[in-house]
Amino acid sequence: MQVLNSIGQALFMSFSMFWEILWPLILGFTLSAIVQSVVSHNAMAKTLGCEGPKCLTFATLYGIASSSCSYAAVALARSIFQKGASFVSSMAFELASTNLVIELGIILFVILGWQFTLAEYFGGIVMVILIGLIFRLTLTPKLVEMARANAHKGLLGRMEGHAAMDMSLSEGSFFSKLFSGKGFTAVSNVFVMDWASVWVDIALGLLIAGALAAWVPDSFWNTFFFSNNPTISKIIGPLVGPLVALVSFVCSVGNVPLAAVLWKGGISFGGVVSFIFADLIILPILDIYRKYYGWKVMVYILLTFYVTMAAAGYIVEFVFGVLGIIPTNRNVVAITEGISWNYTTVLNIIFLILAAILVIRFIRTGGLPMLRMMSKTEHEMAQHKMS
Repeated sequence: MQVLNSIGQALFMSFSMFWEILWPLILGFTLSAIVQSVVSHNAMAKTLGCEGPKCLTFATLYGIASSSCSYAAVALARSIFQKGASFVSSMAFELASTNLVIELGIILFVILGWQFTLAEYFGGIVMVILIGLIFRLTLTPKLVEMARANAHKGLLGRMEGHAAMDMSLSEGSFFSKLFSGKGFTAVSNVFVMDWASVWVDIALGLLIAGALAAWVPDSFWNTFFFSNNPTISKIIGPLVGPLVALVSFVCSVGNVPLAAVLWKGGISFGGVVSFIFADLIILPILDIYRKYYGWKVMVYILLTFYVTMAAAGYIVEFVFGVLGIIPTNRNVVAITEGISWNYTTVLNIIFLILAAILVIRFIRTGGLPMLRMMSKTEHEMAQHKMS
């Protein structure tokens, strides 16, 4: 009976967090779909062939306009690298497309507060700058050639087909594209495909977060993160955060519920931020780097990304500490609140209706075959179109 009660408590906490983030997820993915429907993948590759500040800026902007699915972001980064983008720009694109996207900021705002949203966007920009500097100092032409040679082998990762699908519209102004029938279809396609690519990570993140919140006492987290010693906590937080993310197997927006549990448990502000940043170095994605670029480049990405993410966590902690805007309340209501008749429920109903409209449009315009192509390679998709 105790086991069943424990499982029930964990599932209740998981569902509470899901209910709290449902409308922000739908809103975020809708806004992201609108932006993606007017940004072309080919335009990215043509613009990102250099390595200077201008290219890093464009890589960041394209990343913001891209999907927040970490697997799709990694696959798309390789695709634009194969098409002529520089390795530096491709990696900067990855960082931006998973840390500076709309839906992530909205969910952080709802669950953890505006300070975390601001920290995520500020820290994401810091990471792009840092990775540009670190690559300039350490990246050798030999490593780049090694990465490019392995990338052209075309080994399969995850979400290859999703990354290769360019559903953007090329003709007309932004508003003419958006309010046309084709624009509506493009938005519905991107919306459903993005959901299909991340729902497993979201579900896994919610289940793990619910289990940790229900089964692991706060005393363990307080000891693990040295919460009783603020100085030590601030030092180890950004170092430990990415390591926890590395073994969590959860990426994209799915790691936000886990971040809420860690914050409630006593990890430092910078530690939470570095944990969220580290969705690009979880073990499954490291294995994809190995397939895409080879062992040596995979190790190089791991080390440089880890340093970048930890350093960004320290910078965020310092800047926000100086400004006096680090939150002190660690009570995360979303973990234990459950369902009640409030603004969250009303917004969930409204946005579920919006999601239903987009899904119906997706189905009626022949979108279902696209779901079966999500894990195909770009070459296989081209052959399918020809046939």
